[in-house]
Amino acid sequence: MRPVPRPDERLASFEAQRPSLLRLGYRMLGSFSEAEDVVQEAWLHWARVVEGINTPAAYLTRIVTRLCLDQMKSARARRETCVGAWLPEPLMGTVDPRDEPVADDLTLTLMLALERLSPLERAAFLLHDVFDVTLADVAITLDRDVGAVRPLASRARRHIQVERPRFDVEQINADCISHAFFAAVRR
Repeated sequence: MRPVPRPDERLASFEAQRPSLLRLGYRMLGSFSEAEDVVQEAWLHWARVVEGINTPAAYLTRIVTRLCLDQMKSARARRETCVGAWLPEPLMGTVDPRDEPVADDLTLTLMLALERLSPLERAAFLLHDVFDVTLADVAITLDRDVGAVRPLASRARRHIQVERPRFDVEQINADCISHAFFAAVRR
């Protein structure tokens, strides 16, 4: 451990990681506002750190991932009572146009595919396949053995590649949903 940084150094190191943390939070949660909340909570954790951290990026990534996993568990329980499919929040209008485009931005299709994954599969896939975090570091972040993380990431890749509907919808329900959607669009 290194010495505790001064408050301005601590803020600077956090702000340097903020864009990456927001992208991670958005990809895990599918909501930019929820991602902002998680990153803000990560700041509170970061501000309370008593000892110096050798690798702020790894520490903050671990904190955001774990906060997202906690949020996803409670969100999944809340969505069980929702009617209809969950869709990720579009990111348009939430990004500052002066920011550089990010090469690893995910498409809506991939976000929908990520919804098929369990929270741990999603975290393993995003950290390893999207953010290029080593499996050993993903294992530390998820508090699992490397031997358990490897199948999580592999299973996640398979689930994303498989194109299968999440739910079986009876024709009458599909018609009702379609009519409601088109009526809303016309209004």
